[in-house]
Amino acid sequence: MKRRIKHVTVLGSGIMGSGIAAHFANIGVEVSLLDIVPFELTEAEQKKGLTKDDKVVRNRIASENFEKLKKASPALLYSPKFADRIKVGNFDDDLQKIKNTDWIIEVVVERLDIKKSVYEKIEQFRKPGTLISSNTSGIPIHFLIEGRSDDFKQYFAGTHFFNPVRYLPLLEIIPTPETLPEVVDFYMNYGAKFLGKTTVLAKDTPAFIANRIGVFSMMDLLHNVQKLGLTVSEVDKLTGPVIGRPKSATFRTADVVGLDTLVMVANGVRQSGAEANNFNDVFALPDYIQKMMDNKWLGSKTEQGFYKKVKNAEGKSEIHGLNLDTLEYELQGKSSFPTLELTKNIDKPIDRFKVLIGGKDKAGELYRKSLGALFAYVSHKVPEISDEVYKIDDAMRAGFGWENGPFEIWDAVGVQKGIELAKDAGYEVSDWVKNVEAFYKVNDEGQSIFVDKNSGEYNKIPGQDAFIILDNIRKNKTLWSNSGAAIEYLGDGIINFEIRSKMNSLGGEVLDGLNRAIDLAEKEYDGLVVGNQGTNFSVGANLAMILMMAIEQDWDDLNMAIAYFQKSMMRVRYSSIPVVVAPHGMTLGGGCEMTMHADRVVAAAETYIGLVETGVGVIPGGGGTKELTLRTSREFHSDDVKNNRLREAFMNIAMGKVATSAYEAYDMGILEKGKDIVSVSKNRQIAEAKKVAKLLAEQGYTQPIEQRVKVLGRDALGMFYVGTDQMLTGNFISAHDKKIADKLANVMVGGNLSEPTVVTEQYLLNLERETFLQLCGERKTLERIQYMLQNGKPLRN
Repeated sequence: MKRRIKHVTVLGSGIMGSGIAAHFANIGVEVSLLDIVPFELTEAEQKKGLTKDDKVVRNRIASENFEKLKKASPALLYSPKFADRIKVGNFDDDLQKIKNTDWIIEVVVERLDIKKSVYEKIEQFRKPGTLISSNTSGIPIHFLIEGRSDDFKQYFAGTHFFNPVRYLPLLEIIPTPETLPEVVDFYMNYGAKFLGKTTVLAKDTPAFIANRIGVFSMMDLLHNVQKLGLTVSEVDKLTGPVIGRPKSATFRTADVVGLDTLVMVANGVRQSGAEANNFNDVFALPDYIQKMMDNKWLGSKTEQGFYKKVKNAEGKSEIHGLNLDTLEYELQGKSSFPTLELTKNIDKPIDRFKVLIGGKDKAGELYRKSLGALFAYVSHKVPEISDEVYKIDDAMRAGFGWENGPFEIWDAVGVQKGIELAKDAGYEVSDWVKNVEAFYKVNDEGQSIFVDKNSGEYNKIPGQDAFIILDNIRKNKTLWSNSGAAIEYLGDGIINFEIRSKMNSLGGEVLDGLNRAIDLAEKEYDGLVVGNQGTNFSVGANLAMILMMAIEQDWDDLNMAIAYFQKSMMRVRYSSIPVVVAPHGMTLGGGCEMTMHADRVVAAAETYIGLVETGVGVIPGGGGTKELTLRTSREFHSDDVKNNRLREAFMNIAMGKVATSAYEAYDMGILEKGKDIVSVSKNRQIAEAKKVAKLLAEQGYTQPIEQRVKVLGRDALGMFYVGTDQMLTGNFISAHDKKIADKLANVMVGGNLSEPTVVTEQYLLNLERETFLQLCGERKTLERIQYMLQNGKPLRN
């Protein structure tokens, strides 16, 4: 029987409960968010004359957490409107309603006795066959079901989400021996397909998979820091993006998560007796950690941990780091490591490890010690916490934000070299590793295969039929490539154009590749996907190229370059084959323009998309201004609608607004409802885009006819000029911002036209390009571009 999830009840409205509720709401599920009834009235409630019987009092805890959910930054909801899918309540009044829910998720405080008491109440109202799971991160799952009915046990499992739920894709599924196999399959499949999670089947062992490995790695580092004489800021520099880890690295991550949380997991593993002595010692708390705990220096929640914000002599805020020897906070200077300098020209973190472990300075020593301990540890965790190596790597990528899992890193440095590092760090790897050639390979079909611990044979990683991994098909499926792009065959008559330039910026080599891909698809294939699997889809045009041409006043070449960009975007729109663009992550400027010109878009839910060119002193010049004007003109039904819709589109461009999700991009008019679709799972995005391209081709795709655009002419300019004057007077924008906005408005109304007129797209493109070139000649624009290139963020002046 097919199981449909229409309604979920989340018990516990704290940070995790709210996050889980929000994410189910994100995918269209109705949610009841319940919490306990308060024990006492607040002072404010007493002044209002409320009693403990009033609904507003009884729901207060869930209601307050729901308000925090709606205001969370970064946002927990894909769109503020999705909050309507969540209803709050309390355990006493609303628990009986769970008889009508499809899935009960318990997220109450991490105490076994409290959880058991909640389950006792659930048993009174739960309908047999209803899914029931716990988000516990530390309590053994088999303890939770003691004393429960057989039906409860059969549909129960641990479903361990990671915080923040929207942004960290790991979902660990921890069944008990009593959990029905079909229920386990459902949790695994639903998490991957509907929630967009990397679902990992974990064993009921202390801290499960990700926390077990992640906390070991962090605790090992905490022991090594003092021995090597490194500061907290130095360690964070060495353990962040340079090795494919989050910017928060080690100590900032500990501050954000909370030192008490880290200590709780470490103590839980140490006290469980599950570790051999040499590994168990790693989970012991260093003296300085214990002192921090005693002082309540827990991180962000207590406003000081490994870092603390302080006022300097001039009264300005500074971030000081904790001296681990003196336990005093001090301003930590910039550090330089020769080892890191050797990796500057290596783009991918996975390719840096061979260089990093050869370093002759403290950095090299840290990498050797840390990786050696990590390799030894994970080798002994198979099969203790997982039977397969890929599950451990999946968990670390999805739960801790590592770009590469430990076994992938081990492959990168070489299996035998990793064994040497472990030995030098004082550990022995598990015997099964010693005869392994590599943990992963790619088979002839472009699928990832992993080594089986017991047989030494290689097996296919399950679930790959649902997605396409570009890394795996490049070797055998690449049809063409240059320095910034490649064309790969996806199968079934569909090819893929992959941007591979630095930060996936759009320069001449990328546009050449795009046009070549369209030519090839028109001649020999049925459709084209534009997609990549980098961190971001594209950060936009190559600003360095634009700056160079503008400084040298090479206006003819710059004009030709912009015209070529516009022509390329129009080819995306008006080719004889379907073009499907698959944006994800940062999709800015030119990346947004390419997306807007696609026949269809398959956007990852986590797509941050917008026309941001005003931030560097220009307007969208690759068809973005034209396209948003065209889309707005379709809704010109009355004067009020005309002005409101055009004003909204104008403000989105003028303020450089970026959608915080693909769903918000619908509201901004960047994605089109009823045409473009959202993929919650980024892993499935390329495969889904391929299906859409194939379907369009099979339905008899016909090259579109160029559209006409109704523009409003000079009469509409006054509306914009009044608005920009007011913003300048109120000091919301600078004089240069006003100049940019006024020129943008001139393009969007069609320029110097005396009345509303229907024009061609090329007319608007010419006007857009002319304005872009004018603004490139402004000194302020050149300053902004230079600032953006140097600092990675726009300058407003």
